[in-house]
Amino acid sequence: MSAALPPLNALRAFEAAARLESFSAAAAELFVTHGAISKQIKQLEAWLGVQLFERSGGRVKLTDVGWRYLVQVQDGFDLIANATHQLMQPNRQRRLTINSTPTLAMYWLLPRLTQFQQRFPDIELKLMTSDRDISRLDTPFDVAIRRGPGDWPGYATKPFLEERELPLISPALLERSPIQEAADLSRHTLLYADTRPTAWQRWLTLAGVPELKPAATQHFDHFYLALQAAMDGLGVVLGPLPMIQAELDSGRLVAPLAGPVAPVRGYCWITPRSAMNDAAITAFCQWLEEASDAT
Repeated sequence: MSAALPPLNALRAFEAAARLESFSAAAAELFVTHGAISKQIKQLEAWLGVQLFERSGGRVKLTDVGWRYLVQVQDGFDLIANATHQLMQPNRQRRLTINSTPTLAMYWLLPRLTQFQQRFPDIELKLMTSDRDISRLDTPFDVAIRRGPGDWPGYATKPFLEERELPLISPALLERSPIQEAADLSRHTLLYADTRPTAWQRWLTLAGVPELKPAATQHFDHFYLALQAAMDGLGVVLGPLPMIQAELDSGRLVAPLAGPVAPVRGYCWITPRSAMNDAAITAFCQWLEEASDAT
C-alpha cells in the first residue's frame, strides 16, 4: 500500500493550496515558505504525471483533474481525522460541531436542541453560525446546515426542512394600520435583510402588486435583526414558516394576509462523505429530519 502513496507532505501542501486557492496562504497555514509549497506541489505533479494547477501571472487555479483529486484527498484526510479523534477519545463525550445559518439556529434549531440532548446525552453539540458557503469556512464542522440543494462535492447532503414566506407584523402595528389586502402594504415600512435581498419583490410579484411603493423601507445586514424589528413594531417583515411558528403561536407576530404563500429554497444538512459512518453524525442528521417532520 505505501508504494502507491504519493509524498504525504506534498499532499498536505496540495490540499491547503487548493482549498485556500493560494500558495502563499497555504504556506502561512502550514508554517513553511511559499517556495516550499511550490516545490512540494511540483513534486506531487511529477509523481502523479498530471498538472494539478494552472499558473498564470503569479496566480494559481485548479485544473479539472486537480478539482477531482482535491475531493478525494479531502475525503482521505477526513477519514484519518475521524479515526484519530475516535481513537483518542473512546470513553469521552462525543462532540459534534454544527455550523448553521444564524436565523435558522436562533429560531428553529436552538429551541429544539434540548430534545436532542435528552435523547443523546453522550453527544455534546458545539453550535457555530455563518452565512458563508461551506467551501469558504475557516473552521471545520461535522454537520452544516445551508439552503439547498447545492453543489457540494465531497459531501453527503439531504433536504430536511421546507420553507415558505408570508408578511408578518406586530399586533400593535396592525391595529394602528390594518392590512386587508396586499395593496395596503403601501402604508407600511417594509423590512429588508441583505441576506434575502429579493424576497419582497418576489412576494409582491406573486401577490399581483409588483410595482407597489411602500411608505418606507429599512434594511438590516442579517435577517434575524429584521425579524426583531418587526416584533418591535418597526414595520412588516416577510417571515419564514415554519421557522418562526413560535412567534406566531405566542402572538408576538401575526399574519394579516392568508396568502399568497411564497415557497423558497429549504434547508439541507451537509456532512463530509467520509463521516457518514459516524454514529453521532448519523444520529444528529436523522434527528433533524424527525424534528422537521414534527414541525
